[in-house]
Amino acid sequence: MFENVIKHYPDFPKPGIDFIDVLPFLQDKEAFQQVVKEIDRLSTTPNVATVEARGFLFAAPLLSVSDHVKNIVPFRKKGKLPFEQGDLVKVEIMKEYGSDELFYRRSDFVACEANGDYIDVTIFDDLLATGGTVKGIADSLQQQTFGGKKIRIKEFVFLVELPALKGRAILENIAPVHSLLSLAGVE
Repeated sequence: MFENVIKHYPDFPKPGIDFIDVLPFLQDKEAFQQVVKEIDRLSTTPNVATVEARGFLFAAPLLSVSDHVKNIVPFRKKGKLPFEQGDLVKVEIMKEYGSDELFYRRSDFVACEANGDYIDVTIFDDLLATGGTVKGIADSLQQQTFGGKKIRIKEFVFLVELPALKGRAILENIAPVHSLLSLAGVE
């Protein structure tokens, strides 16, 4: 069902990249609802960290439909996240077509629901390619403490996975990896 909804744009944003567009889910109410239910099923924690902007579109509805998701924590690009002095953390990430930076607020994780000495987190992103984005996020979170608590990554959840780019292999050393759709042969 999901394969029929996504679109491919060859050579975007540069030659050799096959851009996988998940935004058509926003034009199909039934498919969108099913995707959100599947993301909820695969996310076992009360706290979901996600990357702008497509990640927000699919993770935010969990706050309305999930019995267990209580917090969505945003990771944003430079200049997009208001913050108090000392609250912002920069994450260096490596994407399939270059390096980038994301930012999050420490206070957003302090506000998360904790489980003893840990804050259990699901990391959600729309696409798993090389894994560089979420690996950078996971590494940063696991190096920090938030209100005296450590982050425990319970799983990674993706809408689409491109197995040819082998992102799963680097993430499985951290936590289980789940994807709703695997597109073999797409790079």
